[in-house]
Amino acid sequence: DGMNVLFIVVDDLRPVLGCYGDKLVKSPNIDQLASQSIAFSNAYAQQAVCAPSRVSFLTGRRPDTTRLYDFYSYWRVHAGNYSTMPQYFKENGYVTLSVGKVFHPGVSSNYSDDYPYSWSIPPFHPSTEKYENDKTCKGKDGKLYANLVCPVDVTEMPGGTLPDIQSTEEAIRLLNVMKANRQKFFLAVGYHKPHIPLRYPQEFLKLYPLENITLAPDPWVPKKLPPVAYNPWTDIRQRDDVEALNVSFPYGPLPDDFQRQIRQSYYAAVSYLDVQVGLLLNALDNVGLSNNTIVVFTADHGWSLGEHGEWAKYSNFDVATRVPLMFYVPGMTTPVSQGARVFPYLDPFSHIGNSAPQRQSKKVVELVSLFPTLAELAGLQVPPACPKAPFGVALCAEGTSIVYYFNVSEEKMEKGKEGCDDTDRCFNEEPVAFSQYPRPADTPQWNSDKPKLKDIRIMGYSMRAIDFRYTVWVQFDPDNFSANFEDVHAGELYMVETDPNQDHNVYNDTSHGW
Repeated sequence: DGMNVLFIVVDDLRPVLGCYGDKLVKSPNIDQLASQSIAFSNAYAQQAVCAPSRVSFLTGRRPDTTRLYDFYSYWRVHAGNYSTMPQYFKENGYVTLSVGKVFHPGVSSNYSDDYPYSWSIPPFHPSTEKYENDKTCKGKDGKLYANLVCPVDVTEMPGGTLPDIQSTEEAIRLLNVMKANRQKFFLAVGYHKPHIPLRYPQEFLKLYPLENITLAPDPWVPKKLPPVAYNPWTDIRQRDDVEALNVSFPYGPLPDDFQRQIRQSYYAAVSYLDVQVGLLLNALDNVGLSNNTIVVFTADHGWSLGEHGEWAKYSNFDVATRVPLMFYVPGMTTPVSQGARVFPYLDPFSHIGNSAPQRQSKKVVELVSLFPTLAELAGLQVPPACPKAPFGVALCAEGTSIVYYFNVSEEKMEKGKEGCDDTDRCFNEEPVAFSQYPRPADTPQWNSDKPKLKDIRIMGYSMRAIDFRYTVWVQFDPDNFSANFEDVHAGELYMVETDPNQDHNVYNDTSHGW
């Protein structure tokens, strides 16, 4: 009665995947999942940094409602006692399980990953997580460093393993326990890579010879980019290998050869992640649960790989906010085939060819819609839409279920919505995605990427439609969480059709009637 849910969330993964059209990457297992799924090619996070994004999509509320723009408050205390997606499944009879990085650890999830509210048993964290930022990267001199680019010999690592390998093993163990106990489950698995440091088994470098790695198509800071919009990638500057380059602040740039090495290691880390996802999905097959488990695959936000002269997340550009998002729903996205293997493991070192998604939707969607969408797919009552004053309401959603898009062809959607009697569900308007990012000042500072709440002075509110991205940077008061849209510090407008990389800001060239 009701399907299980396997919810896979990846840290800092932009859609560099074969199923999203990337020609260089080797991601056969994620591509295979896409071949059985509906994949959304225009899915966006609500804030391009870990804790705010995760709390947003796990509660189904936007950052202005969770009041979390940094890492240092717990929404139940600071904003409102909002139910989470796993909590809702738990209250509806599911065993809810967390493996790896699902909530951001620390104060923003009450130092407990929101246990016991969200999870049936205490969340699992890999024992080797604590070594992530240690000096484990071997330099040319044979000494160990805390580098950004960090291919390693796994046998030489503390514990002889890596965190994501441990998370896969634990998730597979839990699948076997759930199968043996015949328990309906919501299993969330959070993978660390390709989050920095780019620390992964060194053999994955073989997939990406450096001569095949190009620079970003636009590795310069755009002429008309407002300084407030720029993120100065402070976190990567603090890594030993980047620090040794003595790059100027805030704009750099990094040397071309090092840019290629970062891009090479990001791709290698994605293939390492793909192996983990492949092993996990193969285990779902092995326990015989592929035909009654919904699989969701997404990321908390993207990561700039040199575009606009930027690295890391911390901005409102597509490269930082756009994420992969796919849903495998047996009987809906693909026919249920009894007995056949759905997810045989594919080796990225030998597998040739990419799988296209079963269905691709270009509709613009938001991660904040995950909660109502998964509730509807699982046959649970969809949480009601939040009222205008949502702070005192424990259960409501600020995103809308996107299940409607699963069943309707894009052409049919364009033709109109005949026979639609429920106006909330009609999707008559072209959807947009909202993202936001805080800044401490109008120019790049050392804390521009991750300002603490008390230091926020400006909020960049960004709207992404199918054909444009529009951003206004407005005065923000952190004492009462209020934005003053009368006090606009800067603006950005990019027309996606003619400027897909968002390099030419036409905000001041046009009389836009917003």
